[in-house]
Amino acid sequence: MPDRNRRVLLSRRPAGIPQAEDFSLDAVPVPEPGPGEILVRNLYLSVDPAQRGWASAEANYSQPVPLGSPMRALAVGIVVRSNAPEVAEGEFLYGWFGWQDYAAVPVSAIFRRATEAVPLSAHAGLLGLNGLTAHLGLTVLGRPQPGETVLVSTAAGAVGSLVGQIARNLGCRPIGLTGDDAKVARCREAFGFAAAYNYRTEDWAAALAREAPDGVNVYFDNVGGPILDAALRRMAVGGRIVQCGTASVASWAETPTGPRVEREILTRRLVWSGFVVLDHKSRLEDAVAALAAWYADGRITLDEDISEGIEAAPGAIASLYRGENRGKKLIFVG
Repeated sequence: MPDRNRRVLLSRRPAGIPQAEDFSLDAVPVPEPGPGEILVRNLYLSVDPAQRGWASAEANYSQPVPLGSPMRALAVGIVVRSNAPEVAEGEFLYGWFGWQDYAAVPVSAIFRRATEAVPLSAHAGLLGLNGLTAHLGLTVLGRPQPGETVLVSTAAGAVGSLVGQIARNLGCRPIGLTGDDAKVARCREAFGFAAAYNYRTEDWAAALAREAPDGVNVYFDNVGGPILDAALRRMAVGGRIVQCGTASVASWAETPTGPRVEREILTRRLVWSGFVVLDHKSRLEDAVAALAAWYADGRITLDEDISEGIEAAPGAIASLYRGENRGKKLIFVG
């Protein structure tokens, strides 16, 4: 148990994707929980694409992280002191505990209790923001039906790999797009995608036309940009697009331009929906139950990319956007 609280502070507002230089490290006394608060010793810090928006001043769905404060992050930790009667010392929790060793927080910072029979780290991935995003984004907005084709971008990532496996478990044909040949192989061999393509080196749009001649029924998009432009023109009539991320767009400081899409939406009768998992809190536990059951049955394969030491945190978001991770990116500080 560290006797100081090491913290990763957001020290300057990033322009686009946060870089290591936008953060600084410090160490302060371990905080004392106030009335109704708990003290959590973090074990696994989560690294998520959404942190780009939380750190920047670009228009987003949440307030930016204040400069000079610990980087907003979800984490898995253990309660070492509790001043809240509903939370026991020794409980494992997943919540808004930040990039730091210790968090003294109100009970409202708990996202969920980590009680299911999965590896502790999986509460930050499979049963955390990533798995819930994959499950609810696909099932609530994508509404896939057995036999339909589901196209997934960043298909080997923490969200995309689960979208493909969930689609397969629901009787669909998942097709993945990813950025290197090793990830293409992982999609096919480990995650059960019917097909996968390297969008950097292959004519994936032509291959997709052969693989899904009747078009794509659901496109789960994590990247936006030119890949989205091309995918729109491969959608089936009545197709659904789940807009979960825009990772390919370097900056939203000036709105980028692209092809006009109104005609595609009209003639193909597309439904195009934006997804933020925090809008669907009432459905979280049903999604957790389904994901945990599939994991127990061996129908979900997990990939985790775990770095050790809080010093790995400052550069982790940039690494994620460069596609260097192999699975869910975590930092072990326990």
